[in-house]
Amino acid sequence: MPDLELSVIGDSFAEGRGGLVRPDGSFAGFTTHLAQCLGVSGEVLNLGSYGATTQDVVDHQLATALARPAALTGVIVGGNDLVTDYDRARFRRNLTYIFSSLARPGRLVFTTNWPRIPDRLPGLPDAVRSTLRERFAEANEFLDGLVLDLGLVCLDLANAPVTADPVMWCPDGMHPSAAGHQVIGTALADLVDEARSALI
Repeated sequence: MPDLELSVIGDSFAEGRGGLVRPDGSFAGFTTHLAQCLGVSGEVLNLGSYGATTQDVVDHQLATALARPAALTGVIVGGNDLVTDYDRARFRRNLTYIFSSLARPGRLVFTTNWPRIPDRLPGLPDAVRSTLRERFAEANEFLDGLVLDLGLVCLDLANAPVTADPVMWCPDGMHPSAAGHQVIGTALADLVDEARSALI
C-alpha cells in the first residue's frame, strides 16, 4: 500500500501562522497535528502563505497541488479576500474553480468554513464590523453549496462552540493560537478519518 500523502494550500491559516514556530521558521499549525493524528506516512506539503487570496491560490498554488498524487488535500483560503480584497464574483469563481479542480476520484478534499473573525478583529468601527459579518455569513452559505455539490469534507468553525474560547485565537483575531491549531487539526482528523472509512 502506498504511503499516505497530504497537501495543503491556502493562506496563513493554512500555513499554520499562530502555531508553534519550528527552528527553521516554519509553523507547526493544524496540518502538523492533522498529519500526526492520521498517521500520514508520506510527504506533507504545505503551500499556505501569508496574505494569500483565492486568486493567489489559483495563480501560484493550485497547479502544484494538482500535479501531486496526494490522497488528502486541504484548502483553507478566502479570509484575506473577505477582509481586504473582496470582489464577490471573483471570490466565488475562484473558490468554485479551486475546489472543482481538486475534487476528483481518489482524492479527498477537506476545508473549513470561516469562523466569526469579524467579532474578534480589534478596533473596527461598528459599520465595518457589520459589513464584514454579512460578508462572512454570505461566504459560508456559498461554501456550504460547494461542499454539498462536490462532496467535500468541511469542519464547521462558524458554529463550533469551542471557537468562542479566546484561548483558541491569537490577539490579531485572525489566526488560531497554538492551542487552536491543535484543536482544529484534531477535529479535522476525526472528520477526514470518518470520510475515508465511508469510502472503504
